[in-house]
Amino acid sequence: MKPKQVLWVDDEIELLRSHIIFLSEKGYEVDTVTNGEDAISSVTKKEYDLIFLDEMMAGMGGLETLSRIKEINSSIPVVMVTKSEEESLMNEAIGSKISDYLTKPVNPSQVLLVCKKILEGKKISGQYAAKDYLEDFNEISQALINKLDYSEWVDIYLKLVNWDIELDTHPDIGLRQSLYDQKKEANKEFSRFVEKNYKSWISDESDIDTPPLTTSIVNNYVIKHLNDDKQSVFFFVIDCLRLDQWLVMEKVLRDYFRIEKEYYYSILPTATPYARNSLFSGLYPSEIEKYYPDLWSSGDDDETSMNRYEKELLQLLLKRKKVQLKNEFKYIKIIDPEVGRSFEQNILSYQNIQLTAVVINFLDMIVHGRSDSELLKEIAPDESAFRSLTNSWFSHSSLLATFKSLSRLNNIKIIVTTDHGSIRTMRGAKVLGDREASTNLRFKYGRNLKVDEKHAIYIKNPLDYRLPKRGVTINYIIAKEDYYFVYPTDYHKYLTYYKDTFQHGGISMEEMILPIITMEPK
Repeated sequence: MKPKQVLWVDDEIELLRSHIIFLSEKGYEVDTVTNGEDAISSVTKKEYDLIFLDEMMAGMGGLETLSRIKEINSSIPVVMVTKSEEESLMNEAIGSKISDYLTKPVNPSQVLLVCKKILEGKKISGQYAAKDYLEDFNEISQALINKLDYSEWVDIYLKLVNWDIELDTHPDIGLRQSLYDQKKEANKEFSRFVEKNYKSWISDESDIDTPPLTTSIVNNYVIKHLNDDKQSVFFFVIDCLRLDQWLVMEKVLRDYFRIEKEYYYSILPTATPYARNSLFSGLYPSEIEKYYPDLWSSGDDDETSMNRYEKELLQLLLKRKKVQLKNEFKYIKIIDPEVGRSFEQNILSYQNIQLTAVVINFLDMIVHGRSDSELLKEIAPDESAFRSLTNSWFSHSSLLATFKSLSRLNNIKIIVTTDHGSIRTMRGAKVLGDREASTNLRFKYGRNLKVDEKHAIYIKNPLDYRLPKRGVTINYIIAKEDYYFVYPTDYHKYLTYYKDTFQHGGISMEEMILPIITMEPK
């Protein structure tokens, strides 16, 4: 491998000869010059990987030399070396986009550390990441053999998600396939875990360790903050938000907020008409249908027909819990950029409203849009790119601008969560059913539905899962792991069409294990 090329610029270069010899012995090729003019000349003739630049030189000073070097090649890392410890000079150098800063006298180990950090940092951190991952890989594999409770499943999912994000920064260490295979195995065991325990979780007589579920979130995380009528609570529900996407967004928000994070499990199916209605109502779908039939549509399971009454369901929940608000709460559903910008621009008008509930539909639109758009598939071909797309959207979104505005207010609490996540579906499961069966890819209801039990849960009696009965002969199927349902008609066509799309409605860690975040301005 060609040695890294280093240029050292200092008008007292002879005093640094021992440092230069030391770097040469470590495998770096070091050129030296004694003034800014020669440094600029050298940079025009040769490509350097790193430059050490003295700040105090006769003639052209270090900062001016730095500016000229950046004009020639803005990507060269430059380390400023100076005798001065003045903060203003440090700020000026940092503002000029230096890569690091050393104060004289420097010792050889400091210089070597800077070289390694800048020139070999990614390689070294990748090697240690690989070592750490293999240790965690073995721990997770061992844990999957054991009987786990719901909180231990959260811990495993957190480890897998954090490694997913970590490997985004180390694409060349070759561990992505190992992580994918382990997630696949984990979801297989997680599906078995949910299938075995879910009916007990939702039972009124549950005698097992039960995770926080969708129906408890408003009561446990929103209502408790409404006791203080001097405090404004903003409740954001970002539809179809996965944990890995939230962690990408959280990095941006930590500059503005103190953030606390907990986790809950979505009800089944992990689909908007069921999970979000349950979130706002504090009731299971069968209970909504029973107690508020006018608010439970009998139409198709889509956004417009099934989620028209979220505000009313939340209102009824507050009434049942005897919550007295000082003024009427506000409900906003943001389904297009214009509504988002309008909310952002008028956010200060909500600061005295005791409770504002906001639904953000953008991520769900991306998920569904990607299934039908070759362009979006090209932009986000895998989960790593999907996170990157999420980051790009959020960084330029009215939602981030709204959060920034809220961070400047006093006496506010922000609760952020989602109704379900999504999973990248990779395997088709053949399903039989009549023409009236619902069209969803991760869950279906209808008459005489048939599917391999390895691929899905078959629900003969919907009320066992607190789902709407819909009719005497209606049953449900809910996909496990990363399966998606395909009918025999044109089987191969639709198998190919929906493979490698993000879907929701089924049983997976990505769809069911969800963050619930509490934020306060710093």
